[in-house]
Amino acid sequence: MMSKKTGRGSRSLVTARQGPSVLMIVGIVVVLLFAGAVGFGVYRAQHQSAAAAGAVPTNAIATGVPVGQASAPNTVDIYLDFQCPVCREYEQQSGATLDGLISSGTAKVVYHPVAFLDRYSSTQYSTRSSAAAGCAAQAGVFPQYVKLLYANQPPENGNGLPESQLISLGQQAGAGGNFAACVSANTFAGWTAALTDAASKAGVDATPTVQVNGKPIDNSDAALRQAVQAAK
Repeated sequence: MMSKKTGRGSRSLVTARQGPSVLMIVGIVVVLLFAGAVGFGVYRAQHQSAAAAGAVPTNAIATGVPVGQASAPNTVDIYLDFQCPVCREYEQQSGATLDGLISSGTAKVVYHPVAFLDRYSSTQYSTRSSAAAGCAAQAGVFPQYVKLLYANQPPENGNGLPESQLISLGQQAGAGGNFAACVSANTFAGWTAALTDAASKAGVDATPTVQVNGKPIDNSDAALRQAVQAAK
C-alpha cells in the first residue's frame, strides 16, 4: 500500500513540475512578436518623420532663417519663393528698408523660403533654391545669397538655375568649405518641405506674404515702415 501511495505521489510531483504547455508557449511568442512589431512600427514612424523634416541649417530655425538681433523689439516675417517675380520686386523695393531695420536693431527679419512654385519649373527650382539658401545660412552668408538669387532669378516655367550656378552664386556671396557639397546633395530639401508645410498650416497661401509682429501688411515699403513705426 505504501508503495502504491508513493508511486501516485511521484507521478503527481512530475506533473506539477512540467513546464508551460505548447499552446502557452505559442501564445507568449505571438504576444512578443506583436509587441516587437508595434515597437518597430513606432520607431520607424518616428525616424521617417524626422527624416522628412530634415536637418535644420546652422543659423536657421525649423521654419526659416532669422536675420538680425534676437532681442530686436519687432519681427518682420517674409514668406518668399525664389522663383516668384513679385518676391523679387519686393526685395528691390524694400530690401534697403529691411537692411536698415536690421542694422539699427529695430527689427529682426525672419525669411521663410517656401517652395510653392515647384510646379512652374521642370526641375523643382523652388525647392532647390530654398535648400541652397539653407546651405548659405549654414555658411553664414544667407542675406548676401538672397540678393544674388533675386538678381539672377530665372523665368517661371523654365529649368531654373542649374546646380553649378547655385554653387557659383554661393561662392560669390562668400560661402566656402562644404557649401558646394551641401548644394549638390540637396541637404536641406527636407527642411524646405517642412517649412513650406508649416507656412501652409499657418494660413500662408501666397508669396510674398509680409507680417510685422504677426500681423499681415500690404506688400509696400510704406506699409512696412508704418507698421514698424506704429509698434514703437
